[in-house]
Amino acid sequence: MASSSSVPASPAQSKKPRDKIADWLRQTLLKKPKKMPVSQEGHLSDGSQTATQDCLPPASRSSPPSCSCSPPSCSSPPSRSSGLSLALQPTHMDPSSGSGSSSGRWSKDYDVCVCHSEEDLEAAQELVSYLESSKASLRCFLQLRDATPGGAIVSELCQALSSSHCRVLLITPGFLRDPWCKYQMLQALTEAPGAEGCTIPLLSGLTRAAYPPELRFMYYVDGRGQDGGFYQVKEAVIRYLETLS
Repeated sequence: MASSSSVPASPAQSKKPRDKIADWLRQTLLKKPKKMPVSQEGHLSDGSQTATQDCLPPASRSSPPSCSCSPPSCSSPPSRSSGLSLALQPTHMDPSSGSGSSSGRWSKDYDVCVCHSEEDLEAAQELVSYLESSKASLRCFLQLRDATPGGAIVSELCQALSSSHCRVLLITPGFLRDPWCKYQMLQALTEAPGAEGCTIPLLSGLTRAAYPPELRFMYYVDGRGQDGGFYQVKEAVIRYLETLS
């Protein structure tokens, strides 16, 4: 009896396992990669946002919310612009916008310059107080009060005379004895030699005979009255100022 022997596999059958392996490898390589887990995607997105913020300028980066309940000491003070504007407003109207023009009363700093001797300072102060407290509120220059500290005496006098509309000469025995007062008188006449009414002599404690010869061409105010001639001086100044408007 013939013994059975194994029949060798045909070439087609031996190729099947190898073909299966090749197909499996091919399918494995052609498959798309699976999506990353959500945790990994979130980690990457956080990293990309951090990198984006690092590239942005400081102004565009998000800042942590500030505390809404800041202490009172850190709060900004209220605006004071309105208060400052009120404080800086002048207390009176601009003289140039009123009835007087730039060529009138307000074209000079003073209405009256009072020239006097040193020993008649008290009388000069009384005259200035009377004129300044009058209804016209005359602006007076009194040398010992209004002169610039450190300024030259002669320069200050000339500046005061040129900056005043009228000059009042308080002529007394002390005025006549003082060479400086005579200089003031001559300087006042030099400033306005032809102007009538701007130089007002006030004769006090002297007779007509003692009236200075340099002033004989103009009338003077007699200071022997009850008010010392102050009222007439005031009216003379006001009349002259009215001619300027």
